[in-house]
Amino acid sequence: MKTIRNSRTMALAGLAVVGALTMTACNDDAASSDSAATAPATQAPATPSAAPTTPAASAAPTGDATGAAPGGSTAGSTGGAPAQAGPTAAPGTTLKLGDAATIPFVSGSTKGTVSLAVTSIDKGDPADLAPLKLGDKATGMVPYYVRFKVTNTGSTDLSFASLTQMKGTLPDGSEASEVMLIGTFDKCPHPSFPKGFTNGQSITSCVLALAPTATKVAGAEYWGEPYTLGKGVNWK
Repeated sequence: MKTIRNSRTMALAGLAVVGALTMTACNDDAASSDSAATAPATQAPATPSAAPTTPAASAAPTGDATGAAPGGSTAGSTGGAPAQAGPTAAPGTTLKLGDAATIPFVSGSTKGTVSLAVTSIDKGDPADLAPLKLGDKATGMVPYYVRFKVTNTGSTDLSFASLTQMKGTLPDGSEASEVMLIGTFDKCPHPSFPKGFTNGQSITSCVLALAPTATKVAGAEYWGEPYTLGKGVNWK
């Protein structure tokens, strides 16, 4: 199933996947505290979630005053000294791809601090979208994979939480069409945080964004609490 931020629609492909054509991409699995229960191939509410089955679609630790860490430095997933949180990134902060920002993390009642870096924005092939069954919403659209890394730099165990409030942006700063995924989509893995996601642990994830063939996805914005759409942390 897919949800569209400007015009909301639904689509199915084996398992419900929710997407937005100016949509919000999400990454959850069955273990996520924020995820909806997996369902058969039927329409479902636009709830960010994921389950380990075939998807359906619907359209550093330290830093400077902005909370950015040059080079996207984050702590490793195991071993080493505890990850230290840098200054919190201010709303409207813009970073280069690969640079990391320290941000507050809120997922339901879970609150913590993470280092977040958009590592790449990779152009895909329109044929990639076929399994998601987006119908007319995919016509003339090209997929882009916004890949990012999250490191727990706080003292809260963030096991099974998910960071979902990431979206692609077009060259003029407007929102790209986003697809929220429920289920497995190999081109754009979007796992929840694993068990034991404590200080120093890292995970990589992805959101799927769409752009018309005449333009491209040129950046990304994190807009989760305490940020808002248009006043989040940006990467270009």
